[in-house]
Amino acid sequence: MEFFCFHRDRPGSAGLRDELLEAHWSYMDGFEAELIARGPTLDLDADVATGSVHIVDLPDPARARAFAFDEPNYQAGVYRDVMVRRWRNVLGRTMWEFPGGREGGNRYLVLGLGAGQAADLTPPRGQDGLIAYGPLLSDDGEAWLGTAVLLLAPDADAARAVLTPDRYAAVEVHDWVFGGRR
Repeated sequence: MEFFCFHRDRPGSAGLRDELLEAHWSYMDGFEAELIARGPTLDLDADVATGSVHIVDLPDPARARAFAFDEPNYQAGVYRDVMVRRWRNVLGRTMWEFPGGREGGNRYLVLGLGAGQAADLTPPRGQDGLIAYGPLLSDDGEAWLGTAVLLLAPDADAARAVLTPDRYAAVEVHDWVFGGRR
């Protein structure tokens, strides 16, 4: 089962995050084979991280929650909140298999939160910049709760346009970069 985890940083926690960088990476190293994507969201103006994205393949929701809440930054208080949702890897690959590579261009997390009739279950055509794409689902995988996308795009507006706007209660766009040691 695939899970999308989004940890949002607590304001003022950048120093603590920096102190825990090696502990965070070491923890993630233990999940190297299970990780589909990872990396921080950023406030580029302030040059600070604002959160962390981890997409991981684990046996069940309980294991996914343990992964998210045992993480060293969470344990130390870096994060203000955590979202853990079932997710389906529509592209069928990891971020390391993205043909566009790790660097260059503007990369974003687009998070559409919704309910009811599912939307955007398949990626839009002509989107060569998709790094990861899939629906957010309830723990049992039955209810659609939104869509999470990592992508390369010219700007935040172009990134937002990958989702059908009137199908979501909210659409968030965050600057994002590839994370980890790889």
